[in-house]
Amino acid sequence: MNRCHPVQSAPDNTSATPIANTPAASVILARQVAVASLISLIVLGLLWELWLAPTGGGTLALKVLPLCFPLAGLLKSRMYTYRWLSLMVWLYFTEGAVRAWSDKAPGNWLALLEALLCVVLFVACTAHIRLRQRHAKSLTGAPDNESVHPAP
Repeated sequence: MNRCHPVQSAPDNTSATPIANTPAASVILARQVAVASLISLIVLGLLWELWLAPTGGGTLALKVLPLCFPLAGLLKSRMYTYRWLSLMVWLYFTEGAVRAWSDKAPGNWLALLEALLCVVLFVACTAHIRLRQRHAKSLTGAPDNESVHPAP
């Protein structure tokens, strides 16, 4: 290495890119609500079927197993996971709605709580998707659909 000619490095522009690539606070909040409601659904399903109001000898606790798969995708903030989870959650909402009207206490109250958590999870997933797309669009400078096609 020649000490007479120091190696010049390119200007460091990396300090500006992490700020531009960080998600908005609303995106982070939607992600946190989605993760919290998914974990709550998993815990509720296990507590419900194993201790609080068990039915079927505890085998219905296996219903929470499909909820464990999207947890990794939510934690890694994968858009695809948010999309398919927002559709899958309606299966659990349906179960909660049916059992809220057909089970006896305390199972009906737990089913109502399950349905409520499903609605929260759906809203959080769809909010995360929309806010993240809006944030990405604002970073690229693409115009909104309303400005391209004004309403009549």
